[in-house]
Amino acid sequence: MSTLNPYLNFRGQAREAMDFYASVFGGDVTRSTFAEFQVSQEPSEAEWIMHSQLVTPAGFTLMAADVPSHMELANGSSISVSLSGDDEAELTGYYEKLIEGGTVVEPLSKAPWGDSFGMAIDRFGTQWLVNIAGAPAQS
Repeated sequence: MSTLNPYLNFRGQAREAMDFYASVFGGDVTRSTFAEFQVSQEPSEAEWIMHSQLVTPAGFTLMAADVPSHMELANGSSISVSLSGDDEAELTGYYEKLIEGGTVVEPLSKAPWGDSFGMAIDRFGTQWLVNIAGAPAQS
């Protein structure tokens, strides 16, 4: 069996971001620092996150790390994390928590294809798409 999981990169904010995502989705975060594996090249980055993983009660897995200053961290992102399903209350709750301190790109509302859809960028710069299955519009 194989899995495909989002893996988010930060510059010194992975711990805070993963704690935020745990507050949104529930679950427990496991994490390892660069210091734990004696691989920090910069003393000020020793406690940065080398790897973290959040597994949620809904079965989501989200991973993240801090990119050390000696490595490039791309600004902007061509990736969005998509949440979809048919539990309106659950997905609306996630959307509302994700936009706290972030930016609404597209308000969560009824879309032409019959679903409810919204887009946001959270306070850490991660782009989110939320799609709640609905009945197709009648023509």
